[in-house]
Amino acid sequence: MNKETVKITGMTCAACAQRIQKSVSKLDGVNEANVNIATERLSVEYEESKVSKAKIQEVVEKLGYGIIWEKKTNSVTIPIGGMTCAACAQRIEKILNKLDGVEKASVNLATEKATVVYDPQVVRLSGIKKSIEKLGYKALDIEQEGTIDQDKLRKQKEIKTLRTKFIVSLIFAVPLLYFAMAPMVSWWPFPIPEFFAPMMHPLRYAILQLTLVTPIIIAGYRFYTVGFRALLQRSPNMDSLVAIGTSAAMIYSIYNTFEIAGGNPHAVMGLYYESAGVIITLILLGKSLEAVSKGKTSEAIKKLIGLAPKTAIVIQDGKEIEVPIEEVEIGDVIVVKPGDKIPVDGVVLEGTTAIDEAMLTGESMPVGKKTGDPVYAASINKNGMIRFQATKVGKDTALAQIIKLVEDAQGSKAPIAQIADIVSGYFVPIVVIIAIVAFAAWMISGQSLAFSLTIFISVLVIACPCALGLATPTAIMVGTGKGAENGILFKGGEALEMTHKITTIVFDKTGTITEGNPEVTDIIPTPGSDRNKLLQLAASGEKGSEHPLGDAIVRGAEKENLELLRVEQFEAIPGHGIKVILESKEVLIGNKKLMKDREIALNELSARSDQLAGEGKTPMYVAVDHKLAGIIAVADVVKEGSAKAIQKLQEMGIEVVMITGDNRKTAEAIAKQVGIYRVLAEVLPQDKSNEVKKLQAEGKKVCMVGDGINDAPALVQADVGMAIGSGTDVAMESADIVLMRSDLMDVPTAIHLSRRTIRNIKENLFWAFGYNTAGIPIAAGVLYLFGGPLLSPMFAAAAMSLSSVSVLTNALRLKRFKPYHE
Repeated sequence: MNKETVKITGMTCAACAQRIQKSVSKLDGVNEANVNIATERLSVEYEESKVSKAKIQEVVEKLGYGIIWEKKTNSVTIPIGGMTCAACAQRIEKILNKLDGVEKASVNLATEKATVVYDPQVVRLSGIKKSIEKLGYKALDIEQEGTIDQDKLRKQKEIKTLRTKFIVSLIFAVPLLYFAMAPMVSWWPFPIPEFFAPMMHPLRYAILQLTLVTPIIIAGYRFYTVGFRALLQRSPNMDSLVAIGTSAAMIYSIYNTFEIAGGNPHAVMGLYYESAGVIITLILLGKSLEAVSKGKTSEAIKKLIGLAPKTAIVIQDGKEIEVPIEEVEIGDVIVVKPGDKIPVDGVVLEGTTAIDEAMLTGESMPVGKKTGDPVYAASINKNGMIRFQATKVGKDTALAQIIKLVEDAQGSKAPIAQIADIVSGYFVPIVVIIAIVAFAAWMISGQSLAFSLTIFISVLVIACPCALGLATPTAIMVGTGKGAENGILFKGGEALEMTHKITTIVFDKTGTITEGNPEVTDIIPTPGSDRNKLLQLAASGEKGSEHPLGDAIVRGAEKENLELLRVEQFEAIPGHGIKVILESKEVLIGNKKLMKDREIALNELSARSDQLAGEGKTPMYVAVDHKLAGIIAVADVVKEGSAKAIQKLQEMGIEVVMITGDNRKTAEAIAKQVGIYRVLAEVLPQDKSNEVKKLQAEGKKVCMVGDGINDAPALVQADVGMAIGSGTDVAMESADIVLMRSDLMDVPTAIHLSRRTIRNIKENLFWAFGYNTAGIPIAAGVLYLFGGPLLSPMFAAAAMSLSSVSVLTNALRLKRFKPYHE
């Protein structure tokens, strides 16, 4: 039995809904049909064997309405074994994106994973995995929560296998190279034994080399199985280049061995066994080093996952019982002793302590905790014993959400990666053509088959696009990982790339530049009004408000032990204030705009209000029954690091703007304290995104920094949205970057990290492109034309391996990145 919810368009009344419901219900195989006119949706339960989606659609459309089947998509991350270069990743991605039911597929060479968004009703996961395996790669077990240990073990096993293959190859490649090269070097002090002398016993010499190269070919068998399969499927990759090149050397050498056996001793000069053997050995060395370096790029995520404790002490039937972390349920009471890690997120019930939350915020100073305070999984309890109640477990904890964000970011592609993807898709076929053309050209020019074959092999081997494929994803992995270590969470490669282009930063004032915990500073009643009564009325009205300034007034009244009155009626006036009915009186509390709109005279308090605003305080007017009763001034303290962070941004060449709903004089006073020269004041929450739009219309790349709640539309509108706050804000959908701390120095740090990462990517791409651009002509014999040397295939293999390792090493330099506050 299938159950579907579909959107119906064109309905105008309840009769429409009734008509559709009746017609669909009559269909044979439909068990139940319900149409909701309010949501414009049809819920239908049906047997797929008796009635199809097409038939239901036909009935609805015949009645004159539209029907939209809502796609149900799953997202899955599939680890892939056997990828060796950018062409492999490009090939898998291309095939997966062509599958019916696959909405989007992205393959990351550095993480060796495919992220696939698909419709399970159209294509099954087994079908996706089968498509990968048809191409000659291995679709490994799907990653579930907490599978980092298996992933780590798999990668360690891969490194061990590659290392073993390299050692086996090296053991045979060293004597093979010695026997091949020693007869050609007159000054070599260790001549080969006479028993194997090439001119005296050429057949023995050839068979010895064939015997030594065979184990090397076996060790590198995957180059042939994967390479030739890719070639047959018309999608050649790096393995194809190695397979063609070394096979050509092997076939030519075996042909000459038969020539020697047939009585032609001069054919001994045409043996190229050592080229095939040494090429495979050097590439295996490169792959081993590459695998180790790849492992280092994802260390940040491994560190985060390794932070989570494996067990928790839970109170059950009055006893302390140690249980695995997976068995902790929401509502459990957990005991944490000094020095232990907090197992899950929760709220302190009993005890006081200091907790190191560096894993969440990057902040080294422990945070004091008492009853009612939140605690987060993997943070460390420093000195007191506490009992707390679990509120979030498993994938809902702040740590799990951070890990998810970092994993998503590391698996994503930056727009700059598209260059490498496009190039690598065409690169290998072009290289094969260049190799064939170079081979033919030298043969036509009168060079020997041996000479032309050397050119052919060198071009194929030196042109491997591994470095090209690793240039972008490795830098993104290290950059996002480094950000996570410092409490800066990039939500994807696109956010990381866009951040380096920022020219203007817009800061929200309250809670971003300021502490967000304002205090009442002045209470000024009008003549004839009572000070305490003014505060009591304002606090009673603001009790129902969620605005930080309202909270400050309520706290002010509580400090003076004033009893709050019962609110008979409450109305919020967005961007202006509130209207309440108290003791049968209409009380207005808000800004100057509200008073002007209601035509309430400010009289002598207007000048006093301007004076308070000039001091950086926010004056709140209180009017009772359309008469001004007084002003309550509230001030918010500027955060300690705000001025320093803004100065740093200005030094980086970035324009800084402050946006606030506060009155202009107060806003300008705060802006002056922190060194901001452009202020957008008296902006309603819903208009903040329009102000960002105006800045973008000036040709600026805008970053919005806010608390992610009332600033959500502006965060979405901006080219980059940064949400600043604690670990509880990790899941904020509106921002591109989440800053775990409330330290504004993380804003210039995020931009600096983005700039460093993009510079690193550009360096990588320059060297990868430059290496191939310079390497192919040299391998094709351009230098030889002008009297220079001919590139040996063995040197080509060494250069190719080193190019990949150099790109990875360059990306790993980002691990030395230091944030500005250190």
